[in-house]
Amino acid sequence: MAKQKLSIKAKADKAKRDLKYAKTKSRKDKKAENQRKRRAAVKAGKNVKGKDYDHKDRKFKSVKKNRGNDGKGTKREGKAKY
Repeated sequence: MAKQKLSIKAKADKAKRDLKYAKTKSRKDKKAENQRKRRAAVKAGKNVKGKDYDHKDRKFKSVKKNRGNDGKGTKREGKAKY
């Protein structure tokens, strides 16, 4: 995917928005859960290299499938609670 072509001001504004979103309670909770699951999987001897934990399906899957909503695109996910 190509990088966004943003002005300097727009890039700074986006960085602020992204950081604000990353610091929300739900994002922190998901990140903490990911870390717990990943550490447990590695400890159990599973190969999770190049994979993300999917909160919806509750398993590790490729980054492409997880972030692309299994080929359906991200607009369909909406405000789903995991």
